[in-house]
Amino acid sequence: MRVEFRDVKKEYYGHRALDGLWLTAPAGEVYGLVGPNGAGKTTAMKHLAGVLRQDSGEVLCDGEPVYENPGVKGRIFCIPDEVFHFPQASILDMMKFCRGIYPNFDPRRFEQLREVFDLDLKQPMRRFSRGMLKQAAFWLAISMRPELMILDEPVDGLDPVMRRQVWALIMQDVAEYGTTVLISSHNLRELEDVCDRVGIIDRGRMLLERVLSEMQENMTKLQLVLPEGAALPQELDVLHTAGQGRLKTLIIRGRAAEVTARLERLEPIFMDAVPLTLEEIFIYELGGEGHEVRDIVL
Repeated sequence: MRVEFRDVKKEYYGHRALDGLWLTAPAGEVYGLVGPNGAGKTTAMKHLAGVLRQDSGEVLCDGEPVYENPGVKGRIFCIPDEVFHFPQASILDMMKFCRGIYPNFDPRRFEQLREVFDLDLKQPMRRFSRGMLKQAAFWLAISMRPELMILDEPVDGLDPVMRRQVWALIMQDVAEYGTTVLISSHNLRELEDVCDRVGIIDRGRMLLERVLSEMQENMTKLQLVLPEGAALPQELDVLHTAGQGRLKTLIIRGRAAEVTARLERLEPIFMDAVPLTLEEIFIYELGGEGHEVRDIVL
């Protein structure tokens, strides 16, 4: 299922939560939506789930509007940060409820997953811990065979073993059924392992949206020692400098081959290109949008 936001705007009590958001998640990909607190991530996901109606613009799944469209909503499963369930409902009750909404419900899959999620089917979910609620939500979501899964802080509360099992199940559905997955999380290290594409959002606008590998290639992290008196070329777009003494760690916008070729002219004593993490890309892309990064020495 292909997901599109086209110039979407949403305002709450004078606050512009989404300010002309453009987003494209191709079918069958895992898309990570990241941004600082209050950037509009949860608001965007509520629009995609059909909970909120945009003030203007379009929210589309396979070219169809989502809001008040049961045919589209029956192909989408959303797991919010706080898992929803009816007050007295058990997993079995919620399964029967969801089965009436989702036409692709797979009862065989539901039974198979009992071996993964060791939960009491008949116990009221209100007695579950946060981690148990997340497990129950994934059990239901994977059994419903949605074409789009929307996950907000999806593995918070899960232990490391269960986190790995859940991600393995999701990636299996992506590979076998072409499920599209849109994830919002502050755990950027985890997103780095599973995402094909990442969008960085701030103040309700998309700052950067690219395939993750391309995003990593467009920024270079270097450890560098220059000869005495040598200075960095002014044409380099240096986003951050850190280090003590002559050994410096630099974040420079540009591809590693091009950046190192320019610096080779200075005959550096030592130079090593280090891969950037998604967390570093996030920090330094936001640095140009009023979120400057400062080294703090205590």
